[in-house]
Amino acid sequence: MHRHPVLDQLALQGVRLGLDRIRGFLNSLGEPHRSFPVIHVAGTNGKGSVCAMVTAALTAAGYRVGTTISPHLEHINERVQIDGQAIDDASLVEAIEYIDRARWDWARSAGIEGNPLTYFEYMVAVAFLTFARREIDVAVVEVGLGGRLDATNVVEPLVCAIPHIGLDHTDQLGETLAAIAAEKAGIIKRGAPVVIGPLVQEAREVIESVCKRRGSDLWRAGPKMRREYRQGEWSFATPVGALAKVRLGLRGRHQGANALVALGVLHRLRTLGFLIEDDAIRAGFADPGLGGRIEQLAPGLVVDGAHNLDGTRALAEWLKEQPRPKTRILLWGMGQDRDPAQVIAPLLECVDEVVTTRCAHPRAVDPMDLAVALQNLDVVLAAGGSVEETLPEVYAEADETIVAGSLFMAGAARSLVREGALDGLTPGMNAGAEVDGL
Repeated sequence: MHRHPVLDQLALQGVRLGLDRIRGFLNSLGEPHRSFPVIHVAGTNGKGSVCAMVTAALTAAGYRVGTTISPHLEHINERVQIDGQAIDDASLVEAIEYIDRARWDWARSAGIEGNPLTYFEYMVAVAFLTFARREIDVAVVEVGLGGRLDATNVVEPLVCAIPHIGLDHTDQLGETLAAIAAEKAGIIKRGAPVVIGPLVQEAREVIESVCKRRGSDLWRAGPKMRREYRQGEWSFATPVGALAKVRLGLRGRHQGANALVALGVLHRLRTLGFLIEDDAIRAGFADPGLGGRIEQLAPGLVVDGAHNLDGTRALAEWLKEQPRPKTRILLWGMGQDRDPAQVIAPLLECVDEVVTTRCAHPRAVDPMDLAVALQNLDVVLAAGGSVEETLPEVYAEADETIVAGSLFMAGAARSLVREGALDGLTPGMNAGAEVDGL
């Protein structure tokens, strides 16, 4: 399901951080979020990958797993998953309509005027209600924004994970890594064990301090928690065990760091009594079922949700390891809340041309405005139109097309390929031709 009228209306309200609304509403529903154990995952980048790998491994181990993520790539249903599969339209509509009635009843009883919930809070409630009704064994919950004031932070987690911290959403989370780390560390609850990735010192020290104050045992990347890559396979070690001969289904060396955090979470769960065999972990890591992360959709077409500086650095690192085609074009579209020139910079040496575009998201930057923001960069640059009209044209012109700039762009490209937008086209078939409208 691509949209629902209730959610369309809520999407116009924007973000309102805070826990009072969601906590009060969930209390009115009987606290469904307290009916299952939770793995809570925050981070600037990597949290979606960690959630997918943990979910897939637990499912392979025989557990019934509820997963909630944000944002979705193509369908709203992706925000509410059972055993790694998005719930069906009928179940989602029923849950949305139930929450719609319940939120207004609660708002009246609480004396609240106007919309009592944001879009994100609404979908968190839908997910938690669905998980409780489906009687899941464990939930994997991805933070939406930050951590401390994120609507998911009403849970009392078994394990917390923070794979990465970088400078993103600085207008809401703070302008330094230490400030952002403090917001992410808000998910850490007293006594709950924590797993973190290879964070820079400024951020790591904040997490270490919070863990010490809250009595939370911390595992961090280092001598006792490490990874190694050789000839297409990974080996990992945590403080309680090792795992060798692992093949990751997600491309890019940076996914090794995410897999290490995911393994740390799974090993933490083992210490808490979960039965998770090594083969289940290998199976989950090999096929986590996550799209939009250096994903090859068609011959000569790769999409990635890179939307901040660390994300484009990771994509650039992967591109540099690949054979360079004769012509590689970056189809670039992004949201309004970031500096386009700064974010795109790591990719410029990896591509021959940049074509700007936009998806249908209301916060997507107009392609001409985006091109103007990039005009001083040392790269061949053209302004395209919508992704629906521009992707087929660029795909037929380039030997390889890279789509990046946001997860919504990646999702739009996935939908177009699935709907047959590239049928009858091959990479570079119109090489040298001027793309219409550019």
